[in-house]
Amino acid sequence: METGATAGTVLWLAFAVSFAFGLIAQKTHFCTMGAVADIVNMGDWRRMRMWLLAIAVAILGSAALHAAGLIDLGKSIYRTPNFTWLSNIVGGLLFGIGMVLASGCGGKTLIRIGGGSLKSLVVFLVLGLVAYMTLRGVFAAWRVNGLDRVALTLAGGQDLPALLVAAGWSAPVAFWLPVLGLGGGLLAFCLARRDFWTVENLLGGIGIGLCVVAAWYVSGHVGYLAEHPETLEEAFLTTNSGRMEALTFVAPQAYTLDLLLLWSDSSRKLSFGIASLLGVIAGSASWAVLTGRFRWEGFAGLEDTANHLLGGALMGFGGVAAMGCTVGQGISGFSTLAVGSMLTFLAIVGGAAAMLKIQYWRLMRQA
Repeated sequence: METGATAGTVLWLAFAVSFAFGLIAQKTHFCTMGAVADIVNMGDWRRMRMWLLAIAVAILGSAALHAAGLIDLGKSIYRTPNFTWLSNIVGGLLFGIGMVLASGCGGKTLIRIGGGSLKSLVVFLVLGLVAYMTLRGVFAAWRVNGLDRVALTLAGGQDLPALLVAAGWSAPVAFWLPVLGLGGGLLAFCLARRDFWTVENLLGGIGIGLCVVAAWYVSGHVGYLAEHPETLEEAFLTTNSGRMEALTFVAPQAYTLDLLLLWSDSSRKLSFGIASLLGVIAGSASWAVLTGRFRWEGFAGLEDTANHLLGGALMGFGGVAAMGCTVGQGISGFSTLAVGSMLTFLAIVGGAAAMLKIQYWRLMRQA
């Protein structure tokens, strides 16, 4: 009974944290695809600085929780010895291309659903289906037997502190040097431009970053059991991976469809990821309705429909292959200083930028 009550607490807290995420993202127009598009199309770095500020806050906040002994970042899904670099690159590139075609990443899809977008609801269904096929279905064989086989095994872990320790640095220096160097450096870069200092930009960057930190605390501290009463093993309550999780929005879409399709199967349970997904939609919808932003939106035509279907499929496969999206790897994973997360971040940005260039070329050619 105690475990069930604690699990319920974890789920409600996950919903609350992601509700704040959805509300902040809807209010501030936080959009990772838009951040890349603004740079490629207009040379405007403000939304990218918002994303980078969220990463900086997540790095510094997560490190503070780890240093205080409240969580152990080594028990996250990102700090594993198996560095599947090819999966990170290919998955990231495909995800970046897909999010341009689908008008936003996995997180933005949920935010747009909350704002009334039926297009994004279709993307959600396609993304979730293909993600599940990549997790456990026909595409899983391609991923496991192809992409994931190309990997490096790093005994100490693939995060920067572990690599520095392996290189002979002392543990405290190896931990704080990349935390302050990357986290502090990104923070300084984002705040260096005075035109970035607006309420929306600061709220978007700091607020989203703190949501990721809060998610780590909920999953890694509130939901942590040193010894589960049933298995007598260490456990993180309600997580699909069995490890500590934060905010990510690809696999949870697959698990949501799985739960809805097999609702009568008692082995299917509401999880941390599903509660987070529902919270983002609810938070976004609440702000959209309160401010009059809620608008029903449908497809403009055949090409628009095809782009969103293809984009959702690419994000579903790419997000699972790369172990996350622009939030899952780009903020949550990045905050653990995992090299795989940083590589995925760069691949996603590169894929999105390339697709935006292609779209611009097509537009100019038609003109």
